[in-house]
Amino acid sequence: MAQQNLFIGSLAYATTDETLAAHFAQIGPVSSARVITDRDSGRSKGFGFVEFENEADNQKAVDQLDGKDLDGRTISVGLARPKEDRPRRDSNDRGGNGGGSFRQRSW
Repeated sequence: MAQQNLFIGSLAYATTDETLAAHFAQIGPVSSARVITDRDSGRSKGFGFVEFENEADNQKAVDQLDGKDLDGRTISVGLARPKEDRPRRDSNDRGGNGGGSFRQRSW
């Protein structure tokens, strides 16, 4: 079974992987902490994920850190939902009839 991650929302743009890990280390040993960034600009998207070495620390973190301040922002902490198995989107696929603006009439 996969390790359960925590979803951390409402992060300040200044929050880094390191500051996120340090904040959650007060609960227990952190195996990974990641702030999600925009692929093009590299700027934080305002959320991230934390994984503890001991899964029992997840509930403690939710109880103790949800609604608390980190880097000047009140963060939300909750259990992350598992990634859905969905097909990867093709960047050229815009839906409809081949992605073009011309629509073939069928009458």
